[in-house]
Amino acid sequence: MDIEKVNSMDFGEFVDVFGNVIERCPLIAAAVWSQRPFSDVEDLEKHFFDFIDALPQSGQEGILRCHPDLAGRELQQGTLTAESQREQSGAGLTSLRADERLQLAELNAQYRARFGFPFVLAARLRGRAAVPLELARRLHCPPAQELRTALDEVKKIGSLRLADLFGAHPAGL
Repeated sequence: MDIEKVNSMDFGEFVDVFGNVIERCPLIAAAVWSQRPFSDVEDLEKHFFDFIDALPQSGQEGILRCHPDLAGRELQQGTLTAESQREQSGAGLTSLRADERLQLAELNAQYRARFGFPFVLAARLRGRAAVPLELARRLHCPPAQELRTALDEVKKIGSLRLADLFGAHPAGL
């Protein structure tokens, strides 16, 4: 895919293609469509991220709540989005031992209780062993810092997903 093709997409096609760049947030893609034409993929990415940054805190937390728990119930039930399934599988989270799944479930529950949204991590940039360590570390962060960190992870995931769609390597990751 190239940027000319993106710029020529009608609304429905654009939302179909880019609707899950930000997990389960096709409304962001719908809003970004109106910003065409894009000069390149970095410009397209900037529009996605500017939209997130412009949201009030409640909207930003809502974006985080659209993400599944890593190695959580949705993975076990087979209800992850295709992108999340690929990412969690690539990070080795689909082949955890029972004790590892239990540890992550407990950490995910503690994190959600503390912050009110699920732990978000660009899992495919980390190894399987890093996920519980990072989750445990971030459990102790101040809420405002953790919100920023989680949103930065959403942006990393978005960059990777855009790179996948364009068949490119994401810049800056």
